[in-house]
Amino acid sequence: MLVLAARLRAIPRDRLAAALASRRLDHSSVGDLFDLAEALTSTDSLDHAIERLERPSLAVLVVAAEMTDDTGWTDREVVSSELRRHGGDELARRLPEISERLEGLLLMLREDERIHVPPEVGARLHARLGDDLPELEALVAPAPPVALPRDRADHGLLERRAAETAYATVAATAELLAGLAVQPARELAKGGFALPDAKRLAEATGVELEAFPLLVRRATESGLIVRDGPVWLESDDGAAWVLLGTSARWVRLAETWRSRIPAPLRDVVVRRSEALTAASIKDDVEWYYPGGGTWLQDGLARLLEDAEALGLAVGGDPLETAALVLGGDVDGAATRLSRHFPPQVDKVYVQHDLTIVSPGPLEPSLDARLRTFADVEGRDLASSYRVTEASVNRALASGDDEGEIRTFLERISLTGIPQPLAYLLGQSAARFGTVRVGAADPSEAPARSYVRSADAQLISTLLVDQTLSALGLRQDGGERLLSRFPTEVVFWGLSDARYPVAAEDGEGRIVRLRRHHVGHVPQPGRRTDPLEAMLDRLAEADAEGGTELAWLSRQLEAAARAKETLNVTVRMPGGETADYLLAPASVANGRLRARDRKSDIERTLPISAIAAVAPAPAGAVGD
Repeated sequence: MLVLAARLRAIPRDRLAAALASRRLDHSSVGDLFDLAEALTSTDSLDHAIERLERPSLAVLVVAAEMTDDTGWTDREVVSSELRRHGGDELARRLPEISERLEGLLLMLREDERIHVPPEVGARLHARLGDDLPELEALVAPAPPVALPRDRADHGLLERRAAETAYATVAATAELLAGLAVQPARELAKGGFALPDAKRLAEATGVELEAFPLLVRRATESGLIVRDGPVWLESDDGAAWVLLGTSARWVRLAETWRSRIPAPLRDVVVRRSEALTAASIKDDVEWYYPGGGTWLQDGLARLLEDAEALGLAVGGDPLETAALVLGGDVDGAATRLSRHFPPQVDKVYVQHDLTIVSPGPLEPSLDARLRTFADVEGRDLASSYRVTEASVNRALASGDDEGEIRTFLERISLTGIPQPLAYLLGQSAARFGTVRVGAADPSEAPARSYVRSADAQLISTLLVDQTLSALGLRQDGGERLLSRFPTEVVFWGLSDARYPVAAEDGEGRIVRLRRHHVGHVPQPGRRTDPLEAMLDRLAEADAEGGTELAWLSRQLEAAARAKETLNVTVRMPGGETADYLLAPASVANGRLRARDRKSDIERTLPISAIAAVAPAPAGAVGD
């Protein structure tokens, strides 16, 4: 540990930060470099690092650890020879490169032609070899031959099937966002969507209820939906995403999938994916990372779980698009898949039965506009929408007007505007605002809103309509009803019940309400990076120590805790120096109390008289 602590002291801050970023340790418990060395050689930290070592690095580290002396040092040529003796000629050739990587992980130190493996690293490797790690011979053995590509179905057919699946996933995600835009979903206390909302949205997206959580998870991870308090909403990014083309939508989902797979796992899959099936990819990855662990299993599960839904695999077999995405060429994969996506259209058929039929996938911006005044009835390659008095009233309430709707339909319709639809638009516009909803006066508490209409018969109808019973409407004069619910709740309750309702302010002017709410992803507050905070503490502790005397004291204290034997160089009165083999017992009041291992007596020395300390030479402890 002393060698590691001394090396940590010499590493520039930026390089040390990069090395520590890959290691697991409790940053808050580290107060100085000796604490850091102790944390890095703890069992948990070492296991975390070993599990993430690829086979070549693990083989070199095991061989180096076995070749070290009692102090943890060995010569590079000794390691190289041992690798060759076990048949690892290629590993011996790559030894400088692999050693540099291991040094970057603080699992190995190098000094000229010498290599140091902290004894704690060697002990942990020895404990795991033959248990959950392969024996040395298996580690050094070359990779098994790559499986030859087996005969597959026509690649064009596979890509078309994959594209169909990818298109369906994108379309289902878009419907999920559309459903949340109209009506947010409630969050259960234990997590997940409330069952009524899950059923409603699963039906709208065309996804089985059992598979619905996967759809939600992909949308959440992609930042398309967000939880706002007790409800789930479409996010700002989601509102922009739905206006993109199918290919661009797919790219966002594929990039998220790729980002969730650990980089080492991506690399090894790309290296061999062209010749492997999903099952042999799993075998190959597990061979390449023999330490494995939860990170590997979770990464593999993620790799295979969503690949099918995104059109990157068919029947468990990865396609060329999977290698493109994992290799970082997501746009190239999108270009390849999108060749088989159905072409988008910008014209529709408006029919006499008040339905609007799109002969193919409608351009996203046109689809979004159409949904403002029409309800979706069927979603497939050819979609259908229906215009109703309630849907038109919804559009008018959100700020639309009859002229804008007519102009839009005239622009996209291949059949003009049939007379029944023209009549419905005119009638809805004429009736709009027959029922008004506004905020109640504070003196009318507990009422929070009112409903009024000049049509007394309509007020009577509202009062007895059972579909409105949840609003708790009560009479307040001939033309007014009161409710304890806010204006928006009452407004949308009446709108959903197909009444020609409008919201108004205190002066009777119509107020435009929009049901389409988006959730804003909160900007994270500025937080202190625990790694940077730890590095600041280390620098401060080293500066406060100030002198080599303080550094010597910390080395002696660490050796006493670890019960290590040191070679201590002491300045003698005449100016000469003498070396003692000491096992430190305690450091206090500027003095060292230690057991002399050669003479077997206890010595007490002033720390100011100590010129240097070093780990005991190999074999010296047993002399």
